[in-house]
Amino acid sequence: MTKQEIIAKVNELISAYSCNADLKAAAENYLKAQNKDSAEKLIKALETYVNSIDETMALAESDMGKKLFGEEAANKLAENCHKAKDAGEKFCICPACQAGSVIYANKELLA
Repeated sequence: MTKQEIIAKVNELISAYSCNADLKAAAENYLKAQNKDSAEKLIKALETYVNSIDETMALAESDMGKKLFGEEAANKLAENCHKAKDAGEKFCICPACQAGSVIYANKELLA
């Protein structure tokens, strides 16, 4: 992956509907500064907010997940998580976590 590709992934993360506000702010700050400090803050935010497939599946299957998403959407999310995990996915299947997991895997390119 190139620096240009990682920048594109950061932009993808920012534009994801599922991106947490704190993670989005860290990503936006990184794009503005692109220095060691902003890279470290983005990496810390990725560690905090990018969820595993198991975390997302557990939420979707919980009473809290059913309240947050509605029962039908929570059941569909859980089903999709199970399929993704069976196919080898390790991270949440939402757009923010997918972009974030790629950025994190290539974090050395941020600095």
